[in-house]
Amino acid sequence: MPFELMISIIINSNRSGITVSQSRFNQVFLTQRVILLRTLQRMVNNHSTAEDLLQETYLRVTRALSERPIDHLEPFVYQTARNLALDHLRSRRIQARTLQEDVPLEILQSVAAPISTPEDATQAEQLLEHLSISLGQLSARQQQIFILSRLHGCSYQEIADQLDVSLSTVQKELKLIMAICVGVAERLDRP
Repeated sequence: MPFELMISIIINSNRSGITVSQSRFNQVFLTQRVILLRTLQRMVNNHSTAEDLLQETYLRVTRALSERPIDHLEPFVYQTARNLALDHLRSRRIQARTLQEDVPLEILQSVAAPISTPEDATQAEQLLEHLSISLGQLSARQQQIFILSRLHGCSYQEIADQLDVSLSTVQKELKLIMAICVGVAERLDRP
């Protein structure tokens, strides 16, 4: 489903008796679309696949809303998108493993590994250094939230429970932290 068609459906849905939850989701989706797309693109490393996963996220959340009310809509949308991306990566890994099993070992060993250029290595090193500096300037709680979310894969609710803070605090802090990370990466991408 093209993005323009999705937008048309979202805009016209208010005229066709859509529930408040669906209407709120449409607003959340339109507001968070670019961030969600970037997140998915970073996860799967492919713009076209990220677009497909974003559309599937929209459909899955819409289906879930028709079955039951969802209290914490924004985290649910992000978790749905994340799960779809992880499922995609898992299936790709299984496909790659299956393909490798079908190819004789001597042929696999004769294929040269991709070599990163010195520029790639330097850019990656600079990015890590800048991210480290930026993340080092965060408060202790922000650092804990980042580590629990991105390194340990904890849900927003698990983080809130573990740190004894509200769910909205976790959401706001992660949004700020991710904006910092995106800003660092964008500054390094500029010539």
